[in-house]
Amino acid sequence: MEEGSKEKFEIKNGSDQEESEDTKEEVYKGQDAVTDIVCDEIQLKVLDANRYATKKTVAQGMLDIALLTSNASQLKYVLQVGPKHEFYTLLVVLISISIVLQVASAVVAVILSAIFNINHQPDHRKAELLNNLVATAPRESKDVKMASGRIVVYGGRGALGAACVNHFKSANWWVANIDLSVNESADVNITVPKDASWVQQEEHVVNELANALQGQKVNAVICVAGGWAGGNAAKDLSKQADLMWRQSVWSSTIAATVASKYLSSGGLLALTGAKAALEGTAGMIGYGMAKAAVHQLTKSLGAKDSGLPENSLAVAILPVTLDTEMNRKWMPKADFGSWTPLNFVAQLFDKWIKGEERPASGSLVALVTKDNVTELIVQ
Repeated sequence: MEEGSKEKFEIKNGSDQEESEDTKEEVYKGQDAVTDIVCDEIQLKVLDANRYATKKTVAQGMLDIALLTSNASQLKYVLQVGPKHEFYTLLVVLISISIVLQVASAVVAVILSAIFNINHQPDHRKAELLNNLVATAPRESKDVKMASGRIVVYGGRGALGAACVNHFKSANWWVANIDLSVNESADVNITVPKDASWVQQEEHVVNELANALQGQKVNAVICVAGGWAGGNAAKDLSKQADLMWRQSVWSSTIAATVASKYLSSGGLLALTGAKAALEGTAGMIGYGMAKAAVHQLTKSLGAKDSGLPENSLAVAILPVTLDTEMNRKWMPKADFGSWTPLNFVAQLFDKWIKGEERPASGSLVALVTKDNVTELIVQ
């Protein structure tokens, strides 16, 4: 009886095996390629190459859309600036080629996904040729992708400087930061040696920037470095005056030297003074002295034979109080509606770079904010 049972079991097992082979055969006949394998009542899934390729193409298409949007933004900026841009014709041609290549790439991608199934052996060669074409187009688009412009921010680690770096980076500008500390958002960081002399700091900045630019010019040099210190004749006058001179005057003169060497024709050199320094500053004499020196430097740079490139604009902004995190911390009860927003200043620089609403070279532009509205008073 036990032998009979065993024999019956073996026959049944053999029958199942034959069924399994038949099922496999049906799977092979019903498909172009094996995607499901049935073995001993267990269904195993393997990769569908056609579906994988389709998903990969869609993902790559999302990246290309982002690149196309960026190129469109660059083209808009260059057209707004017009022929006075240093590389106007070159940029228009290259960006236009990039956009055409991307559109062609998208069309080919649609054709690939619509008419070819790479599970079909006869489609392999055609799909491979078109896929190579699609893969080449985006690569060339990225190679011709260029920055909208180049700008140097002296003091790009401070509150206003960081706001300027972020503003221009968001518009796809190449940004160099010159400061005692690094700003990770900038393309290039030039760290000023704190204990070096005035002349040594200038030599260091000029040489490092030359290495970074590799013969190219910049559209703007913006100096927003500086600080504040109180003190009168009876309290740390020389000490505070020396500190303010280093922070405001040294940085401004070095920025002027940088502009004389690397600023393009018609570019912007912006320095930072203070409206308070137009009058006496009894409680902060060192600060007032330094800012007044920046005002004088600005007027001299705006005059004939100043050494700046042709048609360049030298200007100083004279804020009253900037709306920074630290100012809010130390003056929590102040009227914030009378403080000038940092993004307003960054946008103002952007306008002047584009040639919009430019004051005369050598101007001192006071920023007076009241009820959250900022007025420009040009002197």
